[in-house]
Amino acid sequence: MKVVIVGAGSVGSSIARELLAHKHEILLIDLKPEVIGRSGLRGAHWLVGDACELSTLQGAKMEDADVVVSATGDDKVNLVVSLLAKTEFGVGRTVGRVNNPKNDWMFNDSWGVDVAVNTPQLMTALVEEAVEIGDLVRLLTLQTGVSSIVEFTVPHDSHAIGLTVGEIHWPEDSTLVAILRDHAPITPSRDDVIDGGDELFFVTTIAAEDELRALLSPESAEASDGDHAPEGVQPVEAQAPEDDGFDG
Repeated sequence: MKVVIVGAGSVGSSIARELLAHKHEILLIDLKPEVIGRSGLRGAHWLVGDACELSTLQGAKMEDADVVVSATGDDKVNLVVSLLAKTEFGVGRTVGRVNNPKNDWMFNDSWGVDVAVNTPQLMTALVEEAVEIGDLVRLLTLQTGVSSIVEFTVPHDSHAIGLTVGEIHWPEDSTLVAILRDHAPITPSRDDVIDGGDELFFVTTIAAEDELRALLSPESAEASDGDHAPEGVQPVEAQAPEDDGFDG
């Protein structure tokens, strides 16, 4: 995969280092030639120039890129590069770094951004994910603010414990994509049983997050006697006494 990264600062270099380790072809574009010598990125290709100039992007053969990452410290540059990558070169996927959270609303398809990454927001989410057991935590916003990746750590007193994935009626616009158990990822199937401490990862629409949160929340288990199961959850069938009929 060919990835063009605009901005070879700490963020851009870190991304490049990880992608190089996974054997991807990397081209970095930066205004400052001195960053080449101090980057230590062996195997990367370099282009010194202004990525907001169409001629620079043409020289980078941007049309051959599978992904363009705009990782500079200037939101204006990141937006312009993403827009040019989409409109002028037809790049399939763009990732834009958001430096100022106040500009987050602009990082969408209107500016050619497929995925916006707000580093402070992501760090906050990771902190919350580490401590907020029993609450839904958004880790990343995808697809122009319509979808997200969220995480839920199952409390040890959750009503979902003991149920299989197939027994829970997940919201229509939410998909369980992974279960992390004992630090090992599991690809979920209908027969997998939910256990306390499981970390559940979903791809969901942002509009469906509240419905997913309500389904998983301990507060949704209002009755412990089985008379009122949480909405969307099918309780495990209990064997009724033979002569205990209900006449109304």
